[in-house]
Amino acid sequence: MSAPPEVFFPSINTDWHGHAAKRFAGPFVGVPFDRVDVDPIILPHAAIINGYTLKEFYMRPKLGLASVCWTNELYDLLPVTHWFYSNVWLRELGCKLEFKETLPPVVTGDRPIKNPEDADKLHIPDVSEIEKGPTFSGFVEGYDFVKQYFPNWFVPIHFTFCLTAMAAELTGVDKFMLWTLKQPKICHKLMETVMETSTNGAIALAKRYGFAMMVIGGVLANSDLLQPAKVKEFGMDYHIKHVKKAFKGGAGPQLWYHLCGNHSRDYMIWKDEFFSPFTVMHIGYMGKESFPVSEAKKVYGNMATIMSSVDTKLMYRGTPKEVYDVSKQMILEGKDSPRGFVHGCACEVPAYTPPGNIYAMVKAAREWGKY
Repeated sequence: MSAPPEVFFPSINTDWHGHAAKRFAGPFVGVPFDRVDVDPIILPHAAIINGYTLKEFYMRPKLGLASVCWTNELYDLLPVTHWFYSNVWLRELGCKLEFKETLPPVVTGDRPIKNPEDADKLHIPDVSEIEKGPTFSGFVEGYDFVKQYFPNWFVPIHFTFCLTAMAAELTGVDKFMLWTLKQPKICHKLMETVMETSTNGAIALAKRYGFAMMVIGGVLANSDLLQPAKVKEFGMDYHIKHVKKAFKGGAGPQLWYHLCGNHSRDYMIWKDEFFSPFTVMHIGYMGKESFPVSEAKKVYGNMATIMSSVDTKLMYRGTPKEVYDVSKQMILEGKDSPRGFVHGCACEVPAYTPPGNIYAMVKAAREWGKY
């Protein structure tokens, strides 16, 4: 039997959770409640501020998820848990991951694709193989723990990360980017393999838990690295196939698209993404600046719940007053978005962010985000 949550933290306040759950559900049911919700995307920060390490967060799923529960109550954030990392599902395709002291798990050693002809040797693990693999096992260890000891918090999440970035990791980013121009058929082979593997991961989680919220990143497919047509070709088009196949296999219905990095030249093309009635659209940057809330509302406000993007550099290096002032502006611009609004960061909050800066986001939501 798993260790009870008291080993890590005291019991969670059920009254707080009930109130926060109504607030969290507001955008998706069309009935805003209380105030704008705040989601700085808390991951290893939750472990660090409670005396654990970044490495422990990723290597101990139970601890990681319990840390997020406790920290979300501490800051008055979301009443759900999440635990994930980039480079998911790659071990099933022959990559090795190294767990670092100050970084999320990184791909290390020889890549499985050294030459173009190696792409034909890749094996796509089916659902039964996924269920025996290390990625699925880590999620199950954490989710079973939450389901048993924090049932009100239980929301199984399938984390896709960025299909383009994971495909690139199979051979190395530099080589992959060159191949998008010189040998695009090879890149499509890698994309198809990663997409099918991640889809089977979503189906496996849905098979075990009945559903699986899908978090999908657009990191490498951005305006700094690819032309808009290539972003569509090696990014969005695979998102669409991925979501449709995963939904058909039982995943969803909730979607969260996190377009990380600069999308100044391509943000309009994502309007053709697959949207469910329970979708969040989150775009990180317009050039070097946080993506404007007003533009996100204009383009996506009638299609999805939009999420703001406080610059992660400001979260880490700025003062609480600076974070509060930026948050106030974003909240006032976004709180009336037709399908709801969540106040967040441009990417996950940096692990060593001063707690006062996260509180500044929440304070701004309490004072300027009331409905």
